[in-house]
Amino acid sequence: MGDGSLGGLKPYPEMRGSGVPWLGPVPKHWGIRRFKYLLRERDSRSPDGSEQLLRVSQYTGVTERRRDDGGDEPDTRAASLVGYKQVDPNELVVNIMLAWNGSLGVSSYAGITSPAYCVYKFGPDLEPWYFHHLLRSPTFRAKIKSVSTGVVDSRLRLYSDALYRLEAIIPPPAEQAAIVRFIDHVDRKIRKYIRAKQKLIKLLEEQKQAIIHRAVTRGLDPNERLKPSGVDWLGDVPEHWQVVRLKFATTAIVDCLHATPKYSDAGQFPAIRTADVSPGVVRVSSAKRVDGDEFRRWTQRLEPTAGDILYSREGERFGIAACVPNGTRLCISQRMMVFRPSSEHDSTFLMWALNSQQVYAQACQDVMGATAPHVNVGTIRNYQLSLPDRDEQVSIVRYIESSTAGFETAIAAAVSEIELLREYRVRLVADVVTGKVDVREAGTQFLNETDESLEFGDELTNGEMEAAEEHAEATEESDA
Repeated sequence: MGDGSLGGLKPYPEMRGSGVPWLGPVPKHWGIRRFKYLLRERDSRSPDGSEQLLRVSQYTGVTERRRDDGGDEPDTRAASLVGYKQVDPNELVVNIMLAWNGSLGVSSYAGITSPAYCVYKFGPDLEPWYFHHLLRSPTFRAKIKSVSTGVVDSRLRLYSDALYRLEAIIPPPAEQAAIVRFIDHVDRKIRKYIRAKQKLIKLLEEQKQAIIHRAVTRGLDPNERLKPSGVDWLGDVPEHWQVVRLKFATTAIVDCLHATPKYSDAGQFPAIRTADVSPGVVRVSSAKRVDGDEFRRWTQRLEPTAGDILYSREGERFGIAACVPNGTRLCISQRMMVFRPSSEHDSTFLMWALNSQQVYAQACQDVMGATAPHVNVGTIRNYQLSLPDRDEQVSIVRYIESSTAGFETAIAAAVSEIELLREYRVRLVADVVTGKVDVREAGTQFLNETDESLEFGDELTNGEMEAAEEHAEATEESDA
């Protein structure tokens, strides 16, 4: 990254055996004590639920849970926040149901959190943020998983007794502070690079979408004569195109079951949520899984096949369409629908038409002012689309693919670089907090750096954030 403070890091000059097999060697002057000597559980309850609601996730740590629309009401499905646990700054908050995947962290905020969580206060001469990074490191996440109680991952729970038995690596207080300063410095540097790459991706996406939008609403001939469509949100359309309702361009329009799938860590079938789709893209690899019985339940009306169109109809990410990839058996999950285009239409063209601003405007007729955005199935079935004949649809799709190939390559490269940066951050932080590299001298260089008050994971996309929070919030509020 061009930062000399990182290139010169070296191991500690003297190491010793920790006496704890899963910890391995540690710097000679570091101590080891069980967490029961470092933490004290605090159970103070809110009398009226008026405090700021906090959330905890593996990606973002502890953050304020605010509504996206800026409203004053708390972003929660819970009926009441009375009796929620109070949290003070620099206290550790643990989602005991998801601690095994890193859903814990030190809070920067005063507020309240789920009564199903645990809140801990640190003892004197301890730097809470050092332990924040330590507990979220891969070594400690693996150990937390091994000591959590349960049969399958989704049911594992980290109780206080198990946490208290874990051994902690403890540098001297001044060194804890130096480590935190160093990590904050590295985090700022990496976020700067990630944000630069994300700005590039956004610019490339906008340019790509402009090409697609022009092609699916005006065709390929710049001299094409236009005619009024007769539909306000479609405006003028190519003269020889037809305005067709979605229900007449498809052979099936199927909504999801109005239930929550039973996800399985061992399941083989992806269950696609709104968080797993972007315009034209289905992220199969990151989707939650279901087993065979659940897959059959969720596909009893229609099993999506290659060329079918997945569509998000609820939540903050409504109105997004993407085609089912080749060679993948999947089902839709909550908030999703599946459309099967008729043979008269090219599925990829229809998918891009569904992602157009004109169709999104029709979807917005249902969600204006709604606190829980969703598009009615009746509205979706009657979306009005401007469509050429199938041969022209195919030609337009080929043009889109050839014209946007360079954008796709550049976007994929930037996404890969972001992932490498994130992986580097995780490895470096883990090496620092477990004593693999010595940052005592480097940490002293950043005493006067300005604190930008950045939250961990704040460069995540909306889709990643929704994926990160969806399961945690459902678990939190069902157990509250």
